[in-house]
Amino acid sequence: MTTEAGAPDPYEPASHPVTGLDEVVHQRVRLGILTIAHEARRAEFGYLRTQLDLTAGNLSKHLSVLEAAGLIEVEKGYAGKRGRTWITLTAAGDTALADQIARLKLLIARVETTDTREERRPPD
Repeated sequence: MTTEAGAPDPYEPASHPVTGLDEVVHQRVRLGILTIAHEARRAEFGYLRTQLDLTAGNLSKHLSVLEAAGLIEVEKGYAGKRGRTWITLTAAGDTALADQIARLKLLIARVETTDTREERRPPD
C-alpha cells in the first residue's frame, strides 16, 4: 500500500518485489518468448528459435510450458507446402508479462535508489 504521495506506507508490512515474480514467466527464455510475442502480436517458431538462439527441441519445451499455463496460443498450419507454427500471446499472457515487468521495475528502482557501496562504508 502507498500513501497519497505515492510513498510506501510505513505502517503496512511490504513484501520484497522478488516474492511476486512468476516462475513460469521469469525464466529467461520464456520471458523472451512472451516479449517477442507481445511485440509482434504473432511470432513464427523459426523466428523465435533464431532470435533466442535455441534448438527446436528446447523452444518446443518452453512453448509447452507457456501454453499449459494459458499464456500463449500455438497455431499450426502451412505456408505453401511447409509446415509452420505461430505463437500468439493470450490476454492472460499479456497480463502476466505486464505484471512481471512491473515487478522488475520495482526491483530496479530499489537498486537505483540504494546508496552505493562506497557511500555505505563506515568512515576509516
